[in-house]
Amino acid sequence: MKDPVTIVTGITYDRDSIEKWIFSQKNNNCPVTKQVILFRCGGGSDAEHHSPPSDPIVVHSPRRPGHRTAADPKTAGTAEFLASLIVKNTLRASRSESSSEEDFSDLIKASEEALSVLYGLQLSESGLKSLTLNGEFLESLTRFMQYASYESRVYAVMMLKSMLEVADPAQLINLRPEFFVELAQILRDQHVCQNASKATLKILICVCPWGRNKMKAVEAGIVPILIDLLLDSSDKRACEMMLMVLDLMCQCADGRSELTKHGAGLAIVSKKILRISHVASERAVRILHSVSKFSATHGILQEMLQIGVVAKLCLVLQVDCGVKTKERAREILKLHARAWRNSSCIHNSLISSYPS
Repeated sequence: MKDPVTIVTGITYDRDSIEKWIFSQKNNNCPVTKQVILFRCGGGSDAEHHSPPSDPIVVHSPRRPGHRTAADPKTAGTAEFLASLIVKNTLRASRSESSSEEDFSDLIKASEEALSVLYGLQLSESGLKSLTLNGEFLESLTRFMQYASYESRVYAVMMLKSMLEVADPAQLINLRPEFFVELAQILRDQHVCQNASKATLKILICVCPWGRNKMKAVEAGIVPILIDLLLDSSDKRACEMMLMVLDLMCQCADGRSELTKHGAGLAIVSKKILRISHVASERAVRILHSVSKFSATHGILQEMLQIGVVAKLCLVLQVDCGVKTKERAREILKLHARAWRNSSCIHNSLISSYPS
C-alpha cells in the first residue's frame, strides 16, 4: 500500500481504494465488516504525513441543505482534508472532461460526496475562516458548480455563503468573473430551491461592496435577473435582499444602465415602495436616488414621471416610512422640480406635497 489508512473497524486499506469506495461509489460501510466508516491516521511516519487527520470523519448520506449535523469542535483537520479532496478531484475533472466521460463523472461524484460531508460538519467561524484562506478551494467550488448536479450546486452555494460571511474583505476583492456567472445561474434556477436563491443574494450582499465585484456581477447579467425575480416574488425577505443587491449595483454606471434599459426596471423598483417593508422602501428609494442623481437623462426623467415614480415619491413624503427615506425622496423631487413639478401626471392630492 502506498498510503495506508486504518478505519475504526481495524481494517487497513489503501487510501485511493477506500476513497473511491466511499466518494465515487457512495458506500458508507466498511467493505469487510459493513459498519459505518470513520477515518483515522494509518501507521508509520509517511502514512501520517499523507493521511487524513486523526479526528474521525463520520461518513453519512447527503442531507437536505439547511439541515446540518451537530457541530464538532475537532473537525478543522477533517474539513481541510475534504476541501483538498474537492480541489484535487475538480481539477482532475476539468482536465479529463474531454478525454474520458467515465473518469469525469467519477471525479465529480467524488467531489459531490465530499462536499455533502463537509457541509454537514457545521464548521465553527474559525473553521470557515480557515477554508476561506484556501484560494484553491474557493476556485474549485466555482469550477465544481459548472459541472455538478443541481443538488450539489445548492450545497456549494450554501457553503460559500457561510464562508464569505466571515471572510476578511481582502479575500473578497479578487473573485473571478466566473464566480458571478455561476451565481447568476443559481438565481435563474431559483424556482427549484428558494434557500439557494436567498443564499446567493446574501453572497452578493457580502461581496459587491468590495473591489470591482459589483461590476463583475453586472457583467454576469444579474441586474435583469433580479428585476425579473422582483416581478414575480412576494417573499418579503427575498424582495428586501434583491433590492439591497440592486442598490449596490446601481452605485456604478453600468448597473444603473442595466436597470433603466430594462422595460420594467424603474417601474418594479417604484412598485415595491410602501408595499413590502421599511427596509425595502429605503432600498428602493436609494436606487431611484442613484438613478436620478447620476443617470437622469431627459428620457429617463420622462419615464419616471409617466410610470408613476414621481407620484410615488410624493406619497412617500405623506406617510410614515423612515426619516432617511423621506429625505432622499425629497432630494430627488427637488433635484428635478423643473421637469416634474407642474406635470399633469401627478394627482392633485399629491402635488400639494411636492417640496418647494
